Amino acid sequence: MRDLTEHFERRGALETILRYIPGFRGYLEKEYRRDADALQRQWLADQLQQAKRPLDDLGRKWLDQGQLDHLGQIDLVRSRLDQLIGRIRGAMRGYSGFFDLVRIDENVLDRVYAHDASLVEQVSALREAIEPLPAQPEEAKEKLAGILDQLDALGRLWTQREEILRGIA
Repeated sequence: MRDLTEHFERRGALETILRYIPGFRGYLEKEYRRDADALQRQWLADQLQQAKRPLDDLGRKWLDQGQLDHLGQIDLVRSRLDQLIGRIRGAMRGYSGFFDLVRIDENVLDRVYAHDASLVEQVSALREAIEPLPAQPEEAKEKLAGILDQLDALGRLWTQREEILRGIA
C-alpha cells in the first residue's frame, strides 16, 4: 500500500491551494477515496494472483512424482482463486457511484475500511498457507482442503463488502 502514501506525498502546491476552493476539497477527497479503493482492490487481486505460483510448483512436483490424481485439487483451488480475482477486479468501476455521493455516511465508510482491513489480513493468511505447499508435497493434499475453506470465507467477505456498499448489510 506504499503507492497510496506516495500519492499523498506527491500532491503539488496547486492542489493544496485548490483545496481551499469551496466544493473542490470534497471533490479531491472523493478522488482520494476512489484511488485508495482501487489501489486496495488491485493489491488484493495481485496477491491472489501471486498465490497461484506455488500451486503451479506443487503441481509440477506431483506430476514428477506421478501423483496425477491430486492435480484436480490444485485445479479446483486455482479456479476458485480465478473467480475471486475476477470479482475483485471486476468491481473496480462498480463502486465508483458509492464514492461519487456528495455526502458519504461516515459510519458506512468506517465499516468498509474495517472490512477491507479484514480482507487484507485474510488474503495475507491465504498466501501464507499456500506458499509452503511446494516444499511439503506429502502434506499438501490435506492442506488444500483448508485452503478451499479459506477461499470460501474470502468469497463471503467480498460479498459482505458488496452488501455494505449497497446499503444491504
